[in-house]
Amino acid sequence: ASVIIKRYIDLGNALNATALNAIGTEYVCLLKASELNTIDSNSLKLVSLNPSACSQPTKDILYVKAKHAFSDQRSLPAYYTLIQPYLGGAPGIDLKALSKDNVNMEVSTLAKLRRDSLMSLTPSEVRCLLGINIGDLVKWQNVSPIQEWVQRQKQSELDQLQISLTGGTQEGYMNIITPKFQPPSSAPQATVAMTLHLLPALLLSFLMMLVLS
Repeated sequence: ASVIIKRYIDLGNALNATALNAIGTEYVCLLKASELNTIDSNSLKLVSLNPSACSQPTKDILYVKAKHAFSDQRSLPAYYTLIQPYLGGAPGIDLKALSKDNVNMEVSTLAKLRRDSLMSLTPSEVRCLLGINIGDLVKWQNVSPIQEWVQRQKQSELDQLQISLTGGTQEGYMNIITPKFQPPSSAPQATVAMTLHLLPALLLSFLMMLVLS
């Protein structure tokens, strides 16, 4: 499939709506960045794609194109339905803006967001994004990356969600990562042992010098 798509493009054919419908969700992940960038944003209005299983760079490129394609619908309720399949490439700032639109996002969609974008969201913003689905967040609290998000939040702020979500940071506590020290080699150990063996004699000599001085 990848070879066929490449051949199609090399022959000078455009990745228009007809081509994208032929490629479909199954093979859109095979497209390279240079090929994705040739897609006319308006073509996405005429196709049904779901790049959630694609690589992050692919999702990032397609989100930008989808955002441009559906920009004229931004103030309408239909916008979320149109942009939802592409949200895996959305930056945090766009998700924060979306949280003000009462979109009732499903937790499964939240879990597929860009990790850095998800981590930038506050509990209040997540509550606004999920809307009526906020209660389902508890079912995902031990599933990555939701689990990592929960652990980054203050437990007091999670309590405000009133869904018995636990695992956040307690007030006055902070997560400390204990560094791992590499055990010394046998040679340094021998040197340390010799030093410890001679230490009493060295101290005695030092004290005698102090007394005599």
